[in-house]
Amino acid sequence: MKCRKLSCISSIALFTALVLHLQVVAQSLQGAHHHYKLIDLGTFGGPTSGTQDELQVLNSRGMVAGSADTSVPNHPNACLFCGSQFITHAFQWRNGVLNDLGALPGDDSSGAFWISDSGLVAGSSETVDIDPLFGRRAMHAVLWENGQITDLGTLEGGHTSGAFAVNSRGQVAGAAFIASGHQRPFLWENGVMHDLGTLGGPDAGLVGSFKGNVEMNERGQVVACSDTNSTINSVTGTPTVDPFLWDKEQGMMDLGTLGGTSGCAIYLNNRGQVVGYSNLPGDLTTHPFLWSKPGPMQDLGTLGGTFGFANWISDAGEIVGSATYEGDKVLHAFHWKNGIKTDLGTLPGDPCSASQAINSKGQIVGSSQGVCFTNLQNARAFLWENGGPMLDLNTLILSGSGVQLVVAVDINNRGEIVGSGVPPGCDDVGTCGHAFLLIPCDEKHPDVEGCDYSMVEANTAVPQTSPAVRNASSGTLPRSLMRRMNRYRFLGREIGPRN
Repeated sequence: MKCRKLSCISSIALFTALVLHLQVVAQSLQGAHHHYKLIDLGTFGGPTSGTQDELQVLNSRGMVAGSADTSVPNHPNACLFCGSQFITHAFQWRNGVLNDLGALPGDDSSGAFWISDSGLVAGSSETVDIDPLFGRRAMHAVLWENGQITDLGTLEGGHTSGAFAVNSRGQVAGAAFIASGHQRPFLWENGVMHDLGTLGGPDAGLVGSFKGNVEMNERGQVVACSDTNSTINSVTGTPTVDPFLWDKEQGMMDLGTLGGTSGCAIYLNNRGQVVGYSNLPGDLTTHPFLWSKPGPMQDLGTLGGTFGFANWISDAGEIVGSATYEGDKVLHAFHWKNGIKTDLGTLPGDPCSASQAINSKGQIVGSSQGVCFTNLQNARAFLWENGGPMLDLNTLILSGSGVQLVVAVDINNRGEIVGSGVPPGCDDVGTCGHAFLLIPCDEKHPDVEGCDYSMVEANTAVPQTSPAVRNASSGTLPRSLMRRMNRYRFLGREIGPRN
């Protein structure tokens, strides 16, 4: 059907105007973000609560696992990894209720480290027995299902174990000490704890000069790191340590390194892709890596400095981590996708940042830090999405709460976020901080009481994406940083400083 010339011109003009209007609306929406409802998860009467980083503490159903202080003072012979002044209990937050998961019989502490999508919780509980290796109360790996605790025991001859991951099939991965005092990774299933062995050295599991996890995916594959020999390296101060991937078909497979003598796997996805860190030849430089079957390991590089690591990979293969600039005075969060690494920058005025997790939508959370390489001093939790810039999560919650969000550690595919913050009157997340949950006020969360469904305009300030060093630590990144940041996560407490 033909139209007259004048009506066609009018129609074209109207269509063009509509397209332009939609483009303006789309551009406007790119700069707008949802509000979030803040839920302070609280404690069991003590000063602090929190969740682990680089572990799944928030599942796809919005359930959270962590640990919270009670008001009961800790006993003098508390386990080596129970660093709080108060007895601490594992918790599971679900549908607005903070559930105390309790501990094994006795006046004991416990901690939850991982929650599966089916709601299973893995962690550890103190026992009344004394571990002769440490001269303090022993700790056992435990599994909570529907609020009931199961003692997973230890490996033969050992007294202490910890569970760090559980999948929806009920398989549990963790680390345990054996009679000789050495450490082993384990897989627990059907009531039996299996020693996964080593790559030839004396220890495997939470070993290495920087940090490592024992983690597992839905396929039952396990990653961590292992000594390959007993010879102490003069540079690292440890034997040679390589990352490994274990599965039932091939057993423990050495993933190699980038040429150095120290490396570890930190996370893996359900496709069996592994990320972590590895030293380069000479052991003075550490880079993040990606390993995909059949290998070899891929160097993801840094931002110009000598240090970096990758700590999360989504099932889509997107990676987040942190790396230093030239001179190693500042550390920035990065995002890697299809061979392209993006510096996420920092919040305005901050010199450093660190990423923690990424979901299937490419939303990234972490912390932006006003002082580099310290205990989250002057830190703010951030969200990065839609190509940036980095957003201060404190600006996306309703004002008046008085809570300062310090670090976001996990985000699920529904956009819900969990992390740590300081409530009113608290100035140290380590001594009085609380775990928090953020629920986005969006179309996936309709009719949430207390939600503000209006949009928030993105911060128009330019984020810091160049290596400015104001407020940074006075020196360069110390060579001892890797040991200083090493953590045993058996009970949610760290031996030495927090990073």
